Amino acid sequence: MLRRLATVAATLTSAAVLAAVPTSAEAAPLNYVALGDSYSAASGVLPLDLRSGLTGATCLRSTRNFAHVIAASRGYMLKDVTCGAAQTKDFTTRQHPDTAPQLDAVGATTDLVTMTIGGNDSGVFINAIAKCGAAGLSTLGQGNPCQKQYGTSFADTINNVTYPALVGALQATRAKAPNARVAILGYPWIMPATGGCFLRMPVATGDVPYLRSIQAALNDAVRRAAAATGATYVDMNVVSEGHDACKPYGVRWIEPAVLGNNPVIVHPNALGEQKMAQQALAVLGL
Repeated sequence: MLRRLATVAATLTSAAVLAAVPTSAEAAPLNYVALGDSYSAASGVLPLDLRSGLTGATCLRSTRNFAHVIAASRGYMLKDVTCGAAQTKDFTTRQHPDTAPQLDAVGATTDLVTMTIGGNDSGVFINAIAKCGAAGLSTLGQGNPCQKQYGTSFADTINNVTYPALVGALQATRAKAPNARVAILGYPWIMPATGGCFLRMPVATGDVPYLRSIQAALNDAVRRAAAATGATYVDMNVVSEGHDACKPYGVRWIEPAVLGNNPVIVHPNALGEQKMAQQALAVLGL
């Protein structure tokens, strides 16, 4: 009986010791680096992330961006260098005097990298929205003045300039972080397929599908660049349908140009960032 009790005690002691030893995941949380532009930074969503000093304010980086949502939900160790208005060139050069090249944040020990990037290259995003808005105001929302004036110029720039820049940025990321999973998200829909909402988004009715086609071309360039470099493409097209800037607050993921709730217009709100995080987690299987 004494021998049996001693055996049981030894077994229980061994089990307790094993239970007390942390697993590798517990001992070393996944190293996660967030790169990218204002859609990754959640520019306009408060509060600002000031833990990294003034760069958080310079870059309009939010503590509620999709990277923070992902990291908090999974216990990842996050290094967030996202920055509003970032272009692919800012992966390897300083965007501001107080910001290092974004790829300085990644290395051989990086496990996961996420980003949105490409929309600011050649000013495609901002120019298409601004110019179509101005054209829409000139006709009081009638017709398709933006399409008539600019035709395929935006899509041509995306295919001829933005796409190769995306490939280069993703290749550079993989070279700096060879052991990481690299994911690039598409941009959630800004406009509905048709109709629009002229009072909140001053785009002429006939230009709504035109502006949407420009965004579709950008997302397709992101998708193709991911496929060409072995990165994971997080498709936002289907899941963001019906959550564009024309929808009411609480439904929309993107804030409109007029009568919105964020100081940075035509950007994701907090709900949009949460949904981007959810889609990234689903696609990556995390």
